[in-house]
Amino acid sequence: MKGLIYAGLALVVMGLGFWAYRENYATQASLRDLRGLRAEIAATQAHLDRLNAEWAYLNRPDRLRDLADLNFQRLELMPLMPEAFAGVEQVDIPPAMGAVASSLIVSADPGSSSEEPL
Repeated sequence: MKGLIYAGLALVVMGLGFWAYRENYATQASLRDLRGLRAEIAATQAHLDRLNAEWAYLNRPDRLRDLADLNFQRLELMPLMPEAFAGVEQVDIPPAMGAVASSLIVSADPGSSSEEPL
């Protein structure tokens, strides 16, 4: 009977040893994969940083102004001026929203407030 218990315990110890061996190699493989992923993330981040720097370089206002001047005949781009924007009174408002919009415009005017300040 004692021999059977010893044999069973020996099998359990060998099974646990085999399990620990497999877990050790699985953990090492996972750590290798993690190092590879971290290296890939670092390379992608460096590439993204380069792309952001290139985007900022290409979108300099003086460069864009020169490009607009060079291609004026084809694109007819004009610089943004305050006069290019319409005022609120020049916006066409659909009739259904006319009353609501006009009341909002009147209530937004600080000089025409009929309510007392709090």
